[in-house]
Amino acid sequence: MWLAWLGPLEDGVSTSTSGQVPVGVASTQDRWVSVGRSSDPHSRAAGREAAREAMARGDAALILVFCSTAHDLTELVGGVREVSGAPLIGSTTAGELTSAGPSDGGVVVMVLGGPGFSVATAAATGIRPRLRQAGAEVATCVNAIAARPHRVLLMLTDGLGGDHLEILRGAYSVAGAAIPLVGGTAADDLKMTGTHQLHGGDVLDDSVVAAALGSDAPMGIGARHAWRPFGEPMLVTASSGDWIQSLDDEPALDVYLGRLEAPVDCYRDRAAFTRFALTHPLGLSRRSGERLRCVLKVDFENRAISCNAQVPSGAVTSFMECSPESVLASTAEACTEAIRGLDGLQPIGLLAIECIGRRMVLGDRGAAVEVEGMLETAPGAPLAGFYSYGEIARVRGGSGFHNQSLVALALS
Repeated sequence: MWLAWLGPLEDGVSTSTSGQVPVGVASTQDRWVSVGRSSDPHSRAAGREAAREAMARGDAALILVFCSTAHDLTELVGGVREVSGAPLIGSTTAGELTSAGPSDGGVVVMVLGGPGFSVATAAATGIRPRLRQAGAEVATCVNAIAARPHRVLLMLTDGLGGDHLEILRGAYSVAGAAIPLVGGTAADDLKMTGTHQLHGGDVLDDSVVAAALGSDAPMGIGARHAWRPFGEPMLVTASSGDWIQSLDDEPALDVYLGRLEAPVDCYRDRAAFTRFALTHPLGLSRRSGERLRCVLKVDFENRAISCNAQVPSGAVTSFMECSPESVLASTAEACTEAIRGLDGLQPIGLLAIECIGRRMVLGDRGAAVEVEGMLETAPGAPLAGFYSYGEIARVRGGSGFHNQSLVALALS
C-alpha cells in the first residue's frame, strides 16, 4: 500500500529533476507517448531541450507544455516550435510533474504521436464576461477530428478567470454526454496575479484552450479528493458568482479566518492568505457528498473571499480537512480508476493534473512518494502533468469541475 512508503523516506528527500531518473517513452505499434523536461533557466533553450527529449518519433500528433511563469513564455514556446510544429496547447503551473518527481520553475513537454491518434485544437480569448460561450467555442474542435472509437476533450483554462462551471456547461452543450471532459486550470506559482495558456505558437491570458483527442484505443479518466468536513456547518448568507460576502450574516473573511484560527498575517498579507487558504478549502453539501471549493482570492477591504467556482447564496458550507495518508489513498484510487478505463490494455502514458493544495499537505517527502505510487499504478508509462488551481473530469453526471483533487488521464 502506498501509505507504507511514507515511513522509509528520510527527511530532506529532494524533489528536483536532476536528470537521474528517466522521464520515459512508451508505445504500441501505432501510438506513442513521450515526456521531456528541462530546468534550464534560459527559456528558449529550456523549451527546445524538453521538446527534443519528448520527440520520440517524427509523427507527433499533440504537444502538451506545462511551465513556470518564471520563464519568458514567448521564448519558451519558440524553443518548442523549433523542434516541432505539431498542434500544441499548454498552461503555466504551480509546479510540474514527471516520472522523475515534482519540480518547480521548469518546463515539461508531453508528446502524443502516431497514426492511432487524431487531434484538433481551439482557443477562446477574452473569456471572463462570456465563460459559457467560450467553453462552447473551444468544444467545437471535437467536430474536426477524424472518426475514432475513443474521444476526449482536454481543456486548460485561466485559473483565476471566474466560475469554471460555466466554461464546462458551455463545452458540454457542444460535446454532449458521449465525450468526456478532462483537464485543469492554469496556475501562476502562487502569485495569484495572472495565469497563461498556450495555443500553437501563441501565449494567451484570460483564455481557455482545448484539444479534441481521438484514439484507436481506450482512454481512462480518474478523479478523487481526500477531504472530509469538520466543525459546524455555515450558511452562505450573501454571495455573487464566485465571491462570498458573508457567512452566517458575518463578513466571510472574518468567519473564515477566525473559526480556523488562522495566523495573524493572513488578515493583511495576500501571500500568507493564499498559502493558508490552499490547504483550507470549503465544502458544499450535496446528496452525492461534499463538493469542494478552493479559496483563491481575498478582498481585505470588503472582507470577502473568492473561490474558483460559484458558491450560491443559501448554500450550506463546511470547512474541510485531510491528511497526507488520505491524499495518497485518493491518488491510488484516481489512478486505478483511470487504468481500469483502458479495458485491460497496458497504459502508454499517464497525464496527472493535481491541485497545488494537495502538494502542500503532502510536503516534499509525500509528494515524491505520490509520484512513485502513480508510476507503480502504470508501470512503464511515462508521467507528465502539473499542479493547478482546479481540475476538470466529467465522464458521466455531475458538473465535472473539481477542487483539491487529482485528475488522471491514462492512454493506451
